[in-house]
Amino acid sequence: MVHMTDFVSLNGPDNVGKTTQLSRLAERWEDFQPLGAVHEHDPEPWARAAADDYARWWFETSTTVELTEMLLVGHAKRAANREAGRTGLLDRGLPMLLAVAAATCAIKDGLTVGEAFTTVTGIAGSRAETPETSILLLPSLDPERSYALTSAREDRAWTGVYPAYQKTLYTVLLHQADHDAYAAVLDCEHRSLDDIHATVLGHLGLTRLTDGSPR
Repeated sequence: MVHMTDFVSLNGPDNVGKTTQLSRLAERWEDFQPLGAVHEHDPEPWARAAADDYARWWFETSTTVELTEMLLVGHAKRAANREAGRTGLLDRGLPMLLAVAAATCAIKDGLTVGEAFTTVTGIAGSRAETPETSILLLPSLDPERSYALTSAREDRAWTGVYPAYQKTLYTVLLHQADHDAYAAVLDCEHRSLDDIHATVLGHLGLTRLTDGSPR
């Protein structure tokens, strides 16, 4: 069990169920404040990046410094929107944002996961320290199985560099987990949404809450 801080984040690869579980938390307790994703709090630079060829900008033309800074600035603005006395719910917290930047850096610059992570945390500096309770959701503990599960949940096939990015991201997340970046790591394979939700609540010390209480 962990003690909640000002923020709780759910993290993990695409299609693992982060948004679903965050919605359940927000519905369960009114003191949780959904804060969403970073791009929602700093929309202009993300809109510019997506205006032409978003994938090309992300994986080719943007620099690691540029992408990392955009993620960090969006995160800071998101955190600033937390209301006093409430716990902010983050869709991908700071550890996950660093993982995204590191995975992109590894793909784009041809670095190892360790080298890319060192690069990104160097850019972040003291901002890499986070007061949030971060929980990592994994589709499976097996990398290939994890990719198969999450890619199958897409409406269309992942193409281009994206499959390699997703696999690299998974490796970065495991690297972080090995270094205790997350308060808890949940293997979601063969588990129902209700079971996963109960485990998340347990790690937040909220196992005694019943549906709708306290409100």
